[in-house]
Amino acid sequence: MAVWLWALAAQADVLRIATYNADLSASGPGLLLHDLRKEELPPQRAAVVAMIAALDADVLVLTGVDYDLRGEALDALERRLAAAGSPYPHRLALRPNTGVPTGRDLDRNGQLGEPRDAQGWGRFAGEGGIAVLSRLPIGPDLRDFSGFLWADLPGNLMPEDDPARDLQRLHTTGAYEVPIVLPGGNSLRLLVFYASPPVFDGPEDRNGRRNHDEAAFWLRLLEGGLPMPPPAGPFVILGQTSLDPMDGDGRPEALRALLAHPTLQDPQPRGDHGRVEPGQAGDAALDTALYDGLGGLRVSVILPSADLMVRAAAVLWPPDSDPMAATLTAASRHSPIWVDLALP
Repeated sequence: MAVWLWALAAQADVLRIATYNADLSASGPGLLLHDLRKEELPPQRAAVVAMIAALDADVLVLTGVDYDLRGEALDALERRLAAAGSPYPHRLALRPNTGVPTGRDLDRNGQLGEPRDAQGWGRFAGEGGIAVLSRLPIGPDLRDFSGFLWADLPGNLMPEDDPARDLQRLHTTGAYEVPIVLPGGNSLRLLVFYASPPVFDGPEDRNGRRNHDEAAFWLRLLEGGLPMPPPAGPFVILGQTSLDPMDGDGRPEALRALLAHPTLQDPQPRGDHGRVEPGQAGDAALDTALYDGLGGLRVSVILPSADLMVRAAAVLWPPDSDPMAATLTAASRHSPIWVDLALP
């Protein structure tokens, strides 16, 4: 059975919000655009287009998509989506921290200018960024938190001897507040982020500490503990945590606090794949990605503010018997997640 038959059909009074790490990255600048302009899409890119079309979200936050200054790759992707029957006339991509040089030897290996020496890991500026695709207008009063310094976060876990303590940005990829203009003129504010994986470092656990603090940033923002004011409601926090609150490596305390925060609700989107993870503490139905050697992990979230009404939620992860399961596997190790909200 095709995905769009078992997913809830869109309703006039419902807004579907989704996030998806579509693995729309490449090994060098401009290569994603090159792929998307080919007469015949490469299989992985074609699978991503099919998954997004099946998802049928009104607003989609894509992570893992390469950024370019003029937005040409995002425009090319939208043309492919429109041809597949899923147009997104409103789009936003801000320059991410990935690949932005610091001029410091962050991994302390005696070499400068390597991917791990950038503000966020990246072989080139803009690798694996964030994009917002929307069928509704995007308002002008957005906020970009990507330049916020890690050392400025109250209670941060940044190592005291970090070689970039004076200039290291907190957010590995980015963090934004994006207003979506609703019918009638009100706004729904999306708090978007894509955090660092809490691995790929040494005993200093720099990535694990940073991942923790990228979640803690939202706690401080919601509680009025930062120089910028908290978001006006209604709002949704969404994106990739790169951390499972129950399983895998990392420091889950801040993420767990975010999932349980009284101003938020966790709809716990579930997949239909039927997999089990007997060696894990978490519910496998909540998993959003499948990693070699690790199994399934829940590493993406959608957390609406408590004043919003959730109609439905799911991970778009069908059973192997569904024809779309092969497309999902071909597209990315990640699965899209979505939440249907009653329009405020």
